[in-house]
Amino acid sequence: MTGVRSRGFTLIEVLVALAVFGVMSMLAYAALGSTLSNADYLTDRMDRLQSIQRTVRYLSTDLIQAAPRPVRSELGDGFSPALQTSLSSEFVLELTHGGWGNPAGLPRGTLQRVAYRLEDDELVRYHWRVLDRTFANEPIATVLLDDVESLFFRYYHVNDEVSEIWPLLAQQGPGDLRSRPRAVEIVLTLVDQGEIRRLLEVAP
Repeated sequence: MTGVRSRGFTLIEVLVALAVFGVMSMLAYAALGSTLSNADYLTDRMDRLQSIQRTVRYLSTDLIQAAPRPVRSELGDGFSPALQTSLSSEFVLELTHGGWGNPAGLPRGTLQRVAYRLEDDELVRYHWRVLDRTFANEPIATVLLDDVESLFFRYYHVNDEVSEIWPLLAQQGPGDLRSRPRAVEIVLTLVDQGEIRRLLEVAP
């Protein structure tokens, strides 16, 4: 009876198999890396879009609910307008708005004083726990968005006059502390998104 001789792989066959396995491993690793990079990019992109949407929502809600309530200045020697954008202000926008939720049932009203300011390339929203504040009332700051190039507003008066300052220069005075525009256009410019505009009607 003739014995059956077993034959193993030759060295060349082993080297070829290793080479094929190495190429396949490299392709699989490259595909995995690309998938992970795309996933990270999409996550960053989604986070960025959510931040933009949240910022526009804050701005829109505050302006739509603007209330005709001036606030006393920190020194108590005068009042600031219910809504204000001026060249001399430290904020690009400061206003009183309604609709401040109170789920905890705290002893306070539903009006809130808020302000927006650009610090470096970040848009920061401030709000105070009281309307007529003093220097002891520190605001609460929330960074809404980074990579912001500019933010300004166009205010539309009842006579169709348009201005980037409110109250209007020609009508500023004690009687205009409670005035509100008929509509406001938000112009937000971002490094990566360009210019974003929203035109809002202010509550009468």
